[in-house]
Amino acid sequence: MPHFCIYCSSTLLLNDVRTRNMEWSRSTCITAAVLLLLLPRFCSPAGDELARGESLSPGQTLVSDGGAFALGFFAPSNAAPGRQYVGIWYNSIPVQTVVWVANRDAPVTVDGRSPSGNNSSSAPSLALTSDASSNLALSDARGRVVWATNITAPAGSAGSTAVLLNTGNLVLRSPDGATVLWQSFDHPTDTFVPGMKVGLRYRTHDGARIVSWKGPGDPSPGAFSYGMDPHTYLQLLLWNGTRVYWRSSAWTGYMTAGTYHGTTGTTVYVAVVDTAEEIYSTFTVSDGAPPTRYVVTDAGKFQLLSWNRNASAWATLESWPSSPCSPYGSCGAYGYCDLTQAVATCKCLDGFEPESQAEWSGGVFSRGCLRSQALAPCGGEGDDAFLAMPNMKVPDKFVLLGNMSSGEECAAVCRRNCSCVAYAYADLRSSSAKGDIARCLVWTGELVDTQMIGAIWGVTAETLHLRIPAGFTGRKARAKIVRIVLPVLASILIFPCIFLVWYCKIKDAGNVEVSDRRRRNESEKKLVPCNMGTSSELVEGHPTEDTEFPSIQFSDIVSATDNFSRACMIGRGGFGKVYKGTLLGGREVAVKRLSKDSEQGIEEFKNEATLISRLQHRNLVRLLGCCTEGAERLLIYEYLANKGLDTILFDSERKSLLDWPTRFGIIKGVARGLLYLHQDSRLTVIHRDLKASNVLLDAEMRPKIADFGMAKIFGENQQKGNTKRVVGTYGYIAPEYQTEGIFSVKSDVYSFGVLVLEIVSGVRISSTDDIKGSPGLVAYAWKLWNEGSGQDLVDSSIEESCALDEALLCIHVGLLCVQDDPNCRPLMSSVVPILENGSVSLPTPDRPAYFAERNCKVEGDDGQNSRNSMTMTVLQGR
Repeated sequence: MPHFCIYCSSTLLLNDVRTRNMEWSRSTCITAAVLLLLLPRFCSPAGDELARGESLSPGQTLVSDGGAFALGFFAPSNAAPGRQYVGIWYNSIPVQTVVWVANRDAPVTVDGRSPSGNNSSSAPSLALTSDASSNLALSDARGRVVWATNITAPAGSAGSTAVLLNTGNLVLRSPDGATVLWQSFDHPTDTFVPGMKVGLRYRTHDGARIVSWKGPGDPSPGAFSYGMDPHTYLQLLLWNGTRVYWRSSAWTGYMTAGTYHGTTGTTVYVAVVDTAEEIYSTFTVSDGAPPTRYVVTDAGKFQLLSWNRNASAWATLESWPSSPCSPYGSCGAYGYCDLTQAVATCKCLDGFEPESQAEWSGGVFSRGCLRSQALAPCGGEGDDAFLAMPNMKVPDKFVLLGNMSSGEECAAVCRRNCSCVAYAYADLRSSSAKGDIARCLVWTGELVDTQMIGAIWGVTAETLHLRIPAGFTGRKARAKIVRIVLPVLASILIFPCIFLVWYCKIKDAGNVEVSDRRRRNESEKKLVPCNMGTSSELVEGHPTEDTEFPSIQFSDIVSATDNFSRACMIGRGGFGKVYKGTLLGGREVAVKRLSKDSEQGIEEFKNEATLISRLQHRNLVRLLGCCTEGAERLLIYEYLANKGLDTILFDSERKSLLDWPTRFGIIKGVARGLLYLHQDSRLTVIHRDLKASNVLLDAEMRPKIADFGMAKIFGENQQKGNTKRVVGTYGYIAPEYQTEGIFSVKSDVYSFGVLVLEIVSGVRISSTDDIKGSPGLVAYAWKLWNEGSGQDLVDSSIEESCALDEALLCIHVGLLCVQDDPNCRPLMSSVVPILENGSVSLPTPDRPAYFAERNCKVEGDDGQNSRNSMTMTVLQGR
């Protein structure tokens, strides 16, 4: 009877009667079915519960109420034959993905042979024990218990049941169902699912860790584990054995942070809960989101994965460590990993230099950095100062000081301690149940595992205050010295230079012989080195050394462009004409030739050459060289096969080449390029003429920002500038710049917003088509978005490839960027992570001011702006 009970039910019995043409009478079948219902319940489980007297055997499963998870026996795909484990996996997806394993170290077999080789005719089973504790136990084929919950249950627990919840949590409940005696969430394996907790109890200092599998087919505990730091309670660690391998940022007091991931349409909400008994991290996902989980891999990665229904596969949304210098302590003592650069790299903290410059130059950073200037002796003359380093993941090995009323008090504590080398302050009182924590972190030893991570969500990044000597001559101080010394040197040298020029002219005037004239003519034909010096704009705000980069013979350029033939011309703008050329060796280049009647002049030429030679980023066009021979002024750039974005985006026959993934990639690429210009390069650069025609596309449709002739450079503390000569292209120019001549990084942000709306819609900003009576594209986009019809803005040519959530996110970001008040526009340091990771907490954009209707005259129209005496130069597409 027991075997019959395991393999048969009344329904199956009736089906067997019908399908196998057995000669039982219907009455006999019904009698058998009734007998089945009267059998004891110790045979097999039903639904999502396992009660006392029931058992789970290979081939049977419990399925949660809701169908999300299943519990049963499984064998990893490449495990040894017959080796089985009891686990929980997703029941709603086609790829078996195990999230919890009971017997990680003790597999059982189902072929009558135990792992030790002993024969047996029984099968392993999972059941509740018959003793007073009612533990859940797994027995092997010989009846030996290989895994159990091992709880000491209170009296009266003998009738407890095991239930698989739809969260994936297997719980052991008391007979009345009111008390959870044991749950799998308290004993995780390699996976962290919504509703689980990773944390520590203050009294016992213990908490669960997530532990990796040993290998793809081996669920036994591996080398890597993830959990809360038992020494600080403020950060999460990934260990390799007993050694810290990666570290999260220290908790700054946020209670919940949400991140939207457009790949799978998933919003992940991470929460930190701090009570009197424990502190833990947990996460949830948005309604309707696909299965989502964190996992520690056997390769040492902590990853956030979400099920991609379209690809029918797991998509990696985030992964840590995220770069080669992200693992713990990769940059050594007093070094930090700069993740804000296009390629993350190790740098020394301000006031420090590599201990071994040779190793550092060779990419070996383990020895770290040393102070370049000693601190004042403790108790001696002169006070040390503190240098603020924002957007940092603060170092490890900190000491937590509580009951601080302000950052000034935290600084004072560090200043009084001669051993304190840095501090960081955060107010946690609104986030903690204890209510008295204003977090002051101080460091008294080496600063290890520091990163510059940028202003992402305002959650993990904070300001590290680094102790430096009084009168510290770091990068900022040296820049100030250069600004002082350079004008003095210039004034000293100017008179000898004037005399030298006068003397050379007198000497040349007296040399009238033919041989001298021939030599002079030959020297004029020689190429003048491309040493641009510094333009007036550079000298004003950010003096730098002269820039010298490769020169190319004018005769080579003439040959490469077929003597600047019309057939080689690929563009025209205020600068002049642009030609495609092929140099000796077959390299294709783009040649910008300054025309004699150009709207731009030598200053713009020098400005662009000087700037672009200093800026190196994958989303900026690369300058290969220049030529200044006689009256000729030429810049030679890398040739980009797909030319300007406008030539494809606004061409009805070619725009289909730009499907949505390509357009989204272009938007993100331009955003990264602007972030580099505004924040991450050595110079703070305002482009001032960002538009579709100044975004060039390479053969893979990757964007590169071009044309820096109108760019401005800001000094270190400069926030905005003012000019009476407004430059740019109508429609892309920010309201405050067009009407008042005020420009800043927010002017470029406005232009970026316009560009985003153009890319999503496929409509040119100056077009009057397809905007249904609105004053312009910006107004039309805001109207649709405000009415909840943002999807109607999406270019009809990309409907099939468009991920609507990503497109709506871009429209939202674009409208935030084109707000009238520059203070309301986001910085590119916020825009880039929003585009990369999504967001659920974006503010509502204000209605844009339709400044195109304002009374504004263009230079050459014989009129002045009615609000001031400013003129405006509008330079149309190049």
